Amino acid sequence: MNRCWMLKAKGLSDVRLPVAAVVLLGITQIIGYGTLYYSFSILAPAIARDFGHSTEWIFGLLSCALLAGGLVAPWIGKAFDLFGAGKVMCFGSVVASLALMICSLSSGLGSFAICLLMLEVAANLVQYGAAFALLVQLQPAAATRSITYLTLIAGFASTLFWPLTSALGRWMSWQEVYQLYAALNLLVCLPAHLWLARRLRRTRSLQATSAASSNQVPGLLSPDKRRQGFLLMAFALSMQALLSSAVLVHMVPLLTALGLGGIAVLAGSLFGPSQVASRLINMLLGKDLTPLTLALLSALLMAVSPLVLLLGAPSVVHAIAFACLFGFGNGLFSITSGTLPLYLFGSAGYGALQGRVTSARLIASALAPFALAFLMENTGISVSLSLLGLCGLISILAFGMVGR
Repeated sequence: MNRCWMLKAKGLSDVRLPVAAVVLLGITQIIGYGTLYYSFSILAPAIARDFGHSTEWIFGLLSCALLAGGLVAPWIGKAFDLFGAGKVMCFGSVVASLALMICSLSSGLGSFAICLLMLEVAANLVQYGAAFALLVQLQPAAATRSITYLTLIAGFASTLFWPLTSALGRWMSWQEVYQLYAALNLLVCLPAHLWLARRLRRTRSLQATSAASSNQVPGLLSPDKRRQGFLLMAFALSMQALLSSAVLVHMVPLLTALGLGGIAVLAGSLFGPSQVASRLINMLLGKDLTPLTLALLSALLMAVSPLVLLLGAPSVVHAIAFACLFGFGNGLFSITSGTLPLYLFGSAGYGALQGRVTSARLIASALAPFALAFLMENTGISVSLSLLGLCGLISILAFGMVGR
């Protein structure tokens, strides 16, 4: 299977990369993730204070919204195939802008919760799942490379929007920050998505008139193995999503609880650069690696990282190694979540497939923060880290079964 992929990859290496589309999508992904996801953790304390509830309640609402987003993701995936991912992303930009604006005008926790649910549904319309589907529809033969470049650009979302939101929050209310972010989605993302939708429409029209079926990418799994392969792949990616979400939400508290004090923030800050570094290294040196090999490497790095922390805490060196290893693995995870379904199942019906995968990942991501918080409180840090490592090991085994 790997040899077949290498031969196909060599044959497709001359396919032109849609550079303008990748760059525009990179910008909209930075804004999409920055305004709809990363900003929330910075603004949550101010939101909780204004509504008179604890920050845990606000994060609980986010988990419920993520869960709702995961439940509707399969239908959104079908919409990518039916209407084209570009049109769906245009609609998503409008909904995201509207949701941010309504969130800023919420008068109570109940109305804010409804708006937050709307916000997370909008996120599924404009974030990675939609962007990956658009790249596959636009140029299937170049989609694997396009996704790699896209995740490299989008990896700067947290690096830019965590400090930006913190700075804005010092001289603006959270409502005003959300209003500014609503304008960004409407005035920057919507025009970009309109251009991408028009380009995709022209591409599909040309493909229809020229019967350019050779541009499609076939999957490597035979029809009789696809159901089993999908279940294993979705399970493996869900376990990685659970591990990723749990650690990202609790990284600094986890390091602090191990006695690292102020070093916890410093070590945790290395996560973002490590993500970008792993994507850059893969782009430059990983051209001969199949998506399945990359998935196994990603799962291995994410599985090892909590064990390194467990064995060496409260060593600063081990804390830094944990943050870097986890960042390397999580950076590759973003790539393989888009390229592995294409590698195994091909470009036909990719939008619906990506929707189902996104659904499984989001449901796991929504449950993970509460699960780890409960474990840390009731079983201790050592058991929690061991179970995180076990989640990573399970994902490795599942990917291995896909390979067989």
